[in-house]
Amino acid sequence: MAKKRDSLARIATALERLAGDSQPGQLPDLTRHRTFVWQGERQSLQPVAQINPLPLSLLVGIDSARDQLLENTRRFALGFAAHHALLWGARGTGKSSLVKAVYGELANLADAPAPLVLVEIERSDIHSLPALIAQLEPLAARLLIFCDDLSFEADDQRYKALKVVLDGGLRGRPHSLLFYATSNRRHLLPRDRAEQSEGDGLRPGEVVEEKLSLSDRFGLWLGFHKTDQDAYLEMIARYLAHYDIQLDEAQWRARAIEWAAIRGARSGRVAWQFVTELAGAQGRALN
Repeated sequence: MAKKRDSLARIATALERLAGDSQPGQLPDLTRHRTFVWQGERQSLQPVAQINPLPLSLLVGIDSARDQLLENTRRFALGFAAHHALLWGARGTGKSSLVKAVYGELANLADAPAPLVLVEIERSDIHSLPALIAQLEPLAARLLIFCDDLSFEADDQRYKALKVVLDGGLRGRPHSLLFYATSNRRHLLPRDRAEQSEGDGLRPGEVVEEKLSLSDRFGLWLGFHKTDQDAYLEMIARYLAHYDIQLDEAQWRARAIEWAAIRGARSGRVAWQFVTELAGAQGRALN
């Protein structure tokens, strides 16, 4: 019986190793991985072997946002003071791509006093942020927590967990941690002045202001706006050059404009989809 239990224990250990998850309370091995996805229900970290960020040079039309986020993250990686960042605006304009590209640029910064670690958390797991931070705090690392497409509905109370993390509560915010979020909403919550809160003694207007104050916790606001045609075409030209897709502009320009018109938008996402179409037609992969 003892031998059978030992065998089962070894099998379980092997399966856990293959899965790659850290167990609740277990520190990740930063010599193997520095990018993770937080599994909220299991309260464990799933290593991500490779994130394949785009080069910063391919992100067109967002120069100011790129420079500000790059500098903010560089300061943080070097151990200096830095801001939580909210990247908000139009869909498909490169918000999440910029976060990943900046991380890729700085992940191996020579003068950094500690490893720069990127952890992605899903919007649905925001309530588990305190547990994530408690698990990560003992790490000798600079911790960048990233939530893509973050927003809350009027009756969603999970935003309160985020407010505590951004403010730091009684203990204060850990200096080794930053939170980056992307959102289509500037204030993360719907602005509904008809909202009311029962039993808390607040008037509707005060409730709204209390919720809108969530975005005020981010020291760096970066706005992303609709892409004009020149920037859209420049994106495509740079993608084609980067992936060595040999086409004259006369061969793709009119098709690119039509592609955007059919989709009713010009953006980095639409430009990438068009380049994917061109590469596929040539029997090529985009690696």
